[in-house]
Amino acid sequence: MHLACFFYNFGRMKTLDALMGLCVGDALGVPVEFFSRDVLKNAPVTDMTGYGTHNQPAGTWSDDSSLAFCLAESLCQSYDLQDIAQKFLAWYREEAWTPHGRVFDIGIATSKALQKIAQGTSPLQSGGEEVSDNGNGSLMRILPLVFCIKDKPIAERYKMVAEVSRITHAHIQSVWSCFIYCEYALLLLAGKEKMEAYQETEQSIGQFVEDSGMFVCGSNYTILQKFNRILNRNEPMPLLGLKEEDIQSSGYVIHTLEASLWCFLTTDSYSNCVLKAVNLGNDTDTTGCVAGGLAGLYYGLEAIPEAWRNAIVKREAIETLAQKLAERYA
Repeated sequence: MHLACFFYNFGRMKTLDALMGLCVGDALGVPVEFFSRDVLKNAPVTDMTGYGTHNQPAGTWSDDSSLAFCLAESLCQSYDLQDIAQKFLAWYREEAWTPHGRVFDIGIATSKALQKIAQGTSPLQSGGEEVSDNGNGSLMRILPLVFCIKDKPIAERYKMVAEVSRITHAHIQSVWSCFIYCEYALLLLAGKEKMEAYQETEQSIGQFVEDSGMFVCGSNYTILQKFNRILNRNEPMPLLGLKEEDIQSSGYVIHTLEASLWCFLTTDSYSNCVLKAVNLGNDTDTTGCVAGGLAGLYYGLEAIPEAWRNAIVKREAIETLAQKLAERYA
């Protein structure tokens, strides 16, 4: 096979792995969003279903996937923060990249930020900067960015991740959650085994912290401590020692990051990962989406049950988007 064809096929496969992985995880969680963990223990999600919380048919994805697809579509052209923000706004106002032509779910922080963008605020200044603004609304949509930043040095990767997060979520907890997630996803994209990739993520980000001096003292240092269960160079892979009762699955961004990584690291297949994520309860669609993106990237499209893939609304449009993203960054 010609080398260019090889990389095109590799890239196409990986972009679809990621987009379908996050979308299927999202769709599995939509019908049971806000269900408690106790309720789901008695009636766990085991298959793709519909209706429930949002009264949507099976295979319907939420704002999580919609905004990830908006980001991917913008990146197919170039990295342009203003265009990304406008794509998000088109979803919010014109129902672009909605499964059924209607926005049925949106986070408070995202809604506020998009209203600011509609009024002319720069995407670098639109996201909430308060501690209370640390929902998971930027983490849920960040994965497509890894294809754009994969060949850049770590300082530039951080800058771009921070900019894309800041469109809706500008607090450093949200930015840092997106950065950790992307750095780990990049190592999975490079073909690293999941545990090896996690250890390398701990080491590379630890070194980046030292080199940048970002968290030397003051409030930023206190913030860094909030990630100790994810990144702790003195205790490698601390998440692996946690039990289900230690994991929270709320809409708080660090909870979502912890829960998604924990589900991915403690399971051995795409299905087991996303079902474990969804059955944690509460913010089921986002935990399923964030965990599903990693699992799709790692296990590949064929590991996602065919019936689940076939149920996804606008599946062909997602496949076309993945192909365009691969062509742009192969």
